[in-house]
Amino acid sequence: MLSIEMAFQLGLPLNETVYYIGLFLAPVIYYTYAYKSINDSTPIANQRTRWFRENKKLVHWSQVGMILLCIGIFSFLIFKHFNEIIRLPLIYYSIGFGVLFVGIFYYGLISKKLFGFNLRNSGWTKAFIIGFVWACCANIFPLIMLRIETGQDFFQTDLWVWLFIKNWLFCTVNAIMFDIKDYPSDSNLYLRTFVVSFGLRRTIYFIIVPLLLAGLISFCIFALIKEFSIIQFSFNLIPFLLTLAIAFSMLRRHSIFYYLIVIDGVILVKALCGILGVLLTR
Repeated sequence: MLSIEMAFQLGLPLNETVYYIGLFLAPVIYYTYAYKSINDSTPIANQRTRWFRENKKLVHWSQVGMILLCIGIFSFLIFKHFNEIIRLPLIYYSIGFGVLFVGIFYYGLISKKLFGFNLRNSGWTKAFIIGFVWACCANIFPLIMLRIETGQDFFQTDLWVWLFIKNWLFCTVNAIMFDIKDYPSDSNLYLRTFVVSFGLRRTIYFIIVPLLLAGLISFCIFALIKEFSIIQFSFNLIPFLLTLAIAFSMLRRHSIFYYLIVIDGVILVKALCGILGVLLTR
């Protein structure tokens, strides 16, 4: 949805439908990978872990199905646009493989065996890494795909940079709030996330709020350049205010479903607000 929001806000054509399907499936497969090692002896940390343990077969076969579908989608896109792909400038390959390696190193798929580390245990940088990857998927990959589909270079304008920074900081805040959910387990595992290092209140007041303000400043610059109307500006302001409210609500402990639905849901709300803001001002 963030990729579609980006296209609307920059006034760009949408990517092919199959690309969006593949882009949706890839993170689902990626994040479900973390639960592949759950078995009957795995301690039940929360309701989500319990669900994955009780539905191992469903998770396994759904993963197999999604992986096969994802391979099929990207094979189709590579076959269809092969000539355009091989003519891409080197910088496009550097960006694509750079993000791919960050994803691989995050769970230690290769790095843990070869070098004994993974980016998931990188402490303070963990949230920024997650936010960076999400922002690349939302703002950079669609532009690369548009270059492949249309032959036009949409990186020539600097507007995408401000949108990228806004989404990077917004997704980083989202990742930090998600770490609040894992505070007890991360503390026991000595993972130096922001909330483990600074505590809950300091993380909210001195990390989350400043990052949200920085993202809001980036958005304001983008809005001024694009000459947003009051309606469009107001709609895009809603996710920032909503995220701020959610952050302060975390001063109290909530159920696992609150974190899964509300924190992930605010990204969907952000995308819908950005799209509606454009549609209502056309």
